[in-house]
Amino acid sequence: MDKDELTRWALGNGWQEIAGTLSLTKPSSPKEAIVRLLLKATVVTLEVKKPAGKWEKVASLAYTKIQSDPETGMPLGLGLDTIPGFTMLMRENKDRMVFARMTGRREGQ
Repeated sequence: MDKDELTRWALGNGWQEIAGTLSLTKPSSPKEAIVRLLLKATVVTLEVKKPAGKWEKVASLAYTKIQSDPETGMPLGLGLDTIPGFTMLMRENKDRMVFARMTGRREGQ
């Protein structure tokens, strides 16, 4: 996967841009990033925010080593598919975004 493919996948699966990085937020605080993907020139870094507020690197991998899952499209190699909680957090973020769009459409009618 390249940077553009990874960005498209992330934005379609519950990630949003916060402060210039692709981020997942807490369900109870949708403006506070707790997981982020840093897309650099040649590598992607996955970081998780610790309770003390410091970011901890969980994984880092060159774009050339990231492959998308043939069934789900999820990028393999960063741990998103193996670390418990990431899939659920992505689902919660995606659902919140979908419902926010639906609410916005109703308000505009």
